[in-house]
Amino acid sequence: MNDQLELTPELMLGAYSVGLFPMGNSENPDVIDWYDPDPRGVMPLYGFHLPKRLCRTALSDRFTVTADRDFEGVMRACAAPAPGRETTWISETIVSLFCRLHDMGYGHSIETWRDGEMVGGLYGVALGSAFFGESMFSRETDASKVALVHLVARLRLLGFDLLDTQFGTTHLSQFGGVEIDASDYKTRLRNAVRSDQRWTPLSTAEIATEIRQIREETRLAGG
Repeated sequence: MNDQLELTPELMLGAYSVGLFPMGNSENPDVIDWYDPDPRGVMPLYGFHLPKRLCRTALSDRFTVTADRDFEGVMRACAAPAPGRETTWISETIVSLFCRLHDMGYGHSIETWRDGEMVGGLYGVALGSAFFGESMFSRETDASKVALVHLVARLRLLGFDLLDTQFGTTHLSQFGGVEIDASDYKTRLRNAVRSDQRWTPLSTAEIATEIRQIREETRLAGG
């Protein structure tokens, strides 16, 4: 599907609801490629592994963590060149479409700040009780990890069922990320997108309490 005129936020939501996700072609920014990997990466919301040290960092005042404060800024930080990654799949077309999803209440971001500067974050799409993680960035040690911890705590509190990470990676596996068969994923996805769950504001105290609960579950599991 390479015709930019066909791409709308509604089309993207329909694609997500059946297991597809888009990525800009790093060699041709006018082309959007669609992916439906098997196996599929997911992050268990219950079973998330939160190390003691990272929990302390997430609960400390080292970072200020916000939600939806600078969605486009997170996207552009994720797209910025980095050592070993001189090109990006986050094209201007992708930025435009996701920002429209954000304006419609489906695109969301978590930002981590230090001394007024955004040093980490992540973004994705919420649909029903599913959150489709797209990308994350970090300019300081633990900045993106803390954003992930806050995302998991938020999704648990809001009653979400599915955190889609697209692909399994060694980085995500340290937190409990796994790969599952695409057929299993799509069964879970069908149930999740039928849900009437919504991304809504939460207080700092609520999130901190949930982070402590995640750490306690990790401890009881031997972590």
